Amino acid sequence: MSASVESIAALEGSAGLHGGGRVPPFRRSWAAAIDRAIGAVVEPASALLIAVEIGILALGVFMRYVVHDAFIWTDELATVLLLWLAMLGSVVAYRRGEHIRLTAVLRRVSARTREILEAVSSVIIVIFVIELVPASFAFFKLQMSDLTPALSIPRSYIVLAIIVGLGLILVLALLRLSECDPKVVATVVIVATALSAAIWFERGLFTGLGNVNLLVFFVGLVGLCVAIGVPIAFSFGVGTLSYLAITTHVPLNTVVSRMEEGASALVLLAVPLFIFLGLIMENAGIARRLVSALASMVGHFRGGLNIVLVAAMYVVSGISGSKIADMAAVAPVLFPDMERRGQKRTEMISLLATSGAMAETIPPSLVLIIIGSVVGISINSLFRAGFLPAIVCSIFLIAVALYNSRHDSVGQRAPLSFVMKALFVAIPGFALPLLIRYFVAEGIATATEVSVVGIIYTLLVGWLVYRELDVRKLYPTLLETSALAGAILFIIATATAMGWALTQSGFAQQLADILSHAPGGRTGIMLISIVLFVVLGSVLEGIPAMVLFGPLLFPVAKAAGINEIHYAMVAVLAMGIGLFSPPLGIGYYSACAIGKADPDGAVVRILPYLGALLIALVIIALVPWISLVFLPPGVGQ
Repeated sequence: MSASVESIAALEGSAGLHGGGRVPPFRRSWAAAIDRAIGAVVEPASALLIAVEIGILALGVFMRYVVHDAFIWTDELATVLLLWLAMLGSVVAYRRGEHIRLTAVLRRVSARTREILEAVSSVIIVIFVIELVPASFAFFKLQMSDLTPALSIPRSYIVLAIIVGLGLILVLALLRLSECDPKVVATVVIVATALSAAIWFERGLFTGLGNVNLLVFFVGLVGLCVAIGVPIAFSFGVGTLSYLAITTHVPLNTVVSRMEEGASALVLLAVPLFIFLGLIMENAGIARRLVSALASMVGHFRGGLNIVLVAAMYVVSGISGSKIADMAAVAPVLFPDMERRGQKRTEMISLLATSGAMAETIPPSLVLIIIGSVVGISINSLFRAGFLPAIVCSIFLIAVALYNSRHDSVGQRAPLSFVMKALFVAIPGFALPLLIRYFVAEGIATATEVSVVGIIYTLLVGWLVYRELDVRKLYPTLLETSALAGAILFIIATATAMGWALTQSGFAQQLADILSHAPGGRTGIMLISIVLFVVLGSVLEGIPAMVLFGPLLFPVAKAAGINEIHYAMVAVLAMGIGLFSPPLGIGYYSACAIGKADPDGAVVRILPYLGALLIALVIIALVPWISLVFLPPGVGQ
């Protein structure tokens, strides 16, 4: 059976990806009424924005390619609405408790301690918003006289999205505090106020610390916030605002400017659209039929279902772009048969998790889209480059899986008629990634617009071919998309501001100097980068890690003569390994939640698979041809 939107969201919550699950209902009637009122306005608006964005991009492709008379305003309008989508989506995510955060500490403390940490988290968010709102109004006034080129509307209308989003998050954070123990809230507020006042009045002490301030604010403060469960986006924002306010004279409206710049790049519109594509692909029944077709061909061999699992993750990843959706689609179809053949659930979870790590480079990967946006690399080239590195990793994973399943029983061969029927039924699913690649390669649609092509195709297949598409599920799917996209785009916004602050501090140049003098030249830089990205992927998750460190590390690699696309493949795979590695990788806990396995029991089983991925990664790092072979002449030089 395919995974529904609700089940995927539940799995993400149980895995700790979005704060440990949905926020419990408010106990106080007045708080619940305000919360419902905000939801009644923001949720339909954010869902509508996604539908409008799909329509705008579809119109742009149609007018340019079919009518040959492109509208000049479509891209600009899509960009204007994107920031509104990002901010309203972040409100939806905050209201539903789905902002990305680390919950490892929260899962291991007592209920009382968890309540205190949740109160601290809400107070920190309130402080962040209160600090940023005046700066947002100042930036709003500066933008009132600046008009957009095509639509000639004041840019202040765009900035207004930040003010509205922050204001609604402030209200929701205060509502959450109203649900906490008043004594706990009072204590936290008094301590936070006293500490903030002491630091402000003694800020002169920080002036002489120089770059030690980077450790204090961007490692100490941000790290502490992330550890206690403050959403990553707000942790980045608090660290950046505190650093600039206490150690510099930079006006804080600069932070708002960088946030707007970070979250409103047109290429980032691919994030919500590919998330939506992945979710409707599940509801249309495409993923289930793809997995069934693969299983009918090789599932009867000893260890054949292991091959099917890796192959299914490869194929499905090339459609959805969402690893949670991929795993939720594949596991329910294969796991029952795998268990019947004697495989242990911890073994299956290990292969599922590492297959998710392997699939991070397969387009349309959200991480590849983010890299292309923040580093300035062709997303089309990244999409072309990602296929072969994932195949190399798949071969190593399959080798380990076949060795471990050498004692499993052999399944019954499916009749040829059944195999042919399964393949025929799955043809629309196999055609989707080919269609996406064709539209990009032929220049019919950009990497952003091609997501709309996939959405329209999937809707038609689900409605006309498979007849499984439930129109009633489209609104919940749009809502789920807006929440996840809002959480991701808000991280990008605050991480962009944080990255700018790090660059202005001179940290980027110092990091470049350290890496450029690494022993071993290019090889040394590449190996050090692998270690760094594995650690970053396990702690921060791929998207915020890449937004923050991509602009710092990629120029270093380029200066050393390393091709940026090759470096991107290595970085993405390394972060994928970190993301799906215990004990910190949240992707690992997602796989355990999907497969209903104890995370502690799978730790030993996953080690050989992680070792295989690391060997494959080193080979990919040392052999650039693997990443560059499918690129046009000159691009891979």
